[in-house]
Amino acid sequence: MQTIPFATDCVLIGGVWRSAAGGETLPLINPNDGSLLAQIARGGAADIDAAVQTAQAALEGDWGRLSAAERGRLLLRISARVLEQADELARLEALDVGKPLKQGRADAIALARYLEFYGGAADKVHGQTIPFATGYTALTLREPHGVTGHIVPWNYPMQIIGRSVGAALAMGNACVLKPAEEACLSALAFGHIAQQAGLPAGALNIVPGLGDEAGAALSAHPGVAHLSFTGSVAVGRLVQAAAARNTIPVTLELGGKSPQIVFADADLDAALPFLVNAGIQNAGQTCSAASRILVERPVFDEVVSRMAARYRALCVGPALDDPDVGPLISARQREIVQGYLSIARDTGLPLAAQAALPAGLPSGGCYVAPTLLAPVTADHRLAQEEIFGPVQVVMPFDGEAEALRIANGTAFGLVAGVWTRDGGRQFRMARQLKCGQVFINDYGAGGGIELPFGGVKQSGHGREKGFEALYGFSSLKTVAIKHD
Repeated sequence: MQTIPFATDCVLIGGVWRSAAGGETLPLINPNDGSLLAQIARGGAADIDAAVQTAQAALEGDWGRLSAAERGRLLLRISARVLEQADELARLEALDVGKPLKQGRADAIALARYLEFYGGAADKVHGQTIPFATGYTALTLREPHGVTGHIVPWNYPMQIIGRSVGAALAMGNACVLKPAEEACLSALAFGHIAQQAGLPAGALNIVPGLGDEAGAALSAHPGVAHLSFTGSVAVGRLVQAAAARNTIPVTLELGGKSPQIVFADADLDAALPFLVNAGIQNAGQTCSAASRILVERPVFDEVVSRMAARYRALCVGPALDDPDVGPLISARQREIVQGYLSIARDTGLPLAAQAALPAGLPSGGCYVAPTLLAPVTADHRLAQEEIFGPVQVVMPFDGEAEALRIANGTAFGLVAGVWTRDGGRQFRMARQLKCGQVFINDYGAGGGIELPFGGVKQSGHGREKGFEALYGFSSLKTVAIKHD
């Protein structure tokens, strides 16, 4: 069993690491080889209730008494400690998620940057004065919601903790974090780092456990004033329905089927790394993965050929070996992806390229060969449904109108990329694409901590990242003062 430098079978409530109220644990499986990695606490409704009450007490105590500037300095101290431990966090992510070391380290650096950004912004969120009737002074105040709940997924735990918990703490909320049961080591590590940096007890509480136990309890708790959820569409609906019974706001970041659109005038040398990497990063287990590549017909064959060459050169292996592509998170996820590949074979989708799985991979590992399929019709299931694996489909188009029809023709709307040298087309496409983010001659912008992120349609609603997250994790109060 791999060495983990802290107890994993605990919840963090009020600054104390203790066993779950029910005394039960859950196995944490290493996706690289199928071995038992650790036991984690099986938190439940009683733990969630204790965490919410403790968070409320923190708001009324030491945490709530801090000024915005003091909160910012605390976040900056946590950021510095995350950077100091970036290599260890990357190792934990490799074992827990199956994420190659270079990708895990990038996530740790992103977590530190989120905390740095929000730490610097904490005392810079201003209200406004409003011109109003004679004899009045009117103004607005930004105030924390109170206790905020954060349900984060297994694919990018560090980044999503940074963008949601970081912003919530910056605005003075007290947080209850429910990490995914499939992968929560970096979330637990973050709790220790925050304590070491001096975060007051109760400002951050962490309750691992099953989604339909701890997650459901957090979603429905009447003491929670705001929920942030990242995950599947189906679970997002349940979270939103539970929150609606308490009439509280919810930020949902759900699935995606994001396109990159390549026009004939694009700089293909610049585009090619983004076209492939945005589809296979974290073994394709990314909500904003570029799982659809739309290519204008005059350059279609060239783009497919060049992408195929890159696919055949991909290295697949255990995450600690730092390959291009590691394993999927679980045997269940591998079965889902293999099911889609079976559909591709059964329906005769052309196989453009497939990376080789090397001999000697651990037999218990959750590996799937990265697969490129082309050409694929826009109405095919593999072009419509989120696969969440290292599978990309390539589709030809003729002209802007058809590109927009295909790009907008799914139930999702998270991210899109457009590759063209035509400045007018860049703006036309950006305005007409139905999604939350559009990248022109780029994809992802290196994480874009400062850039508001979220979707439309079944990709969710609300925004995190950037200053929009600070607004989302606060409420607006209007004050009108009548003069004597």
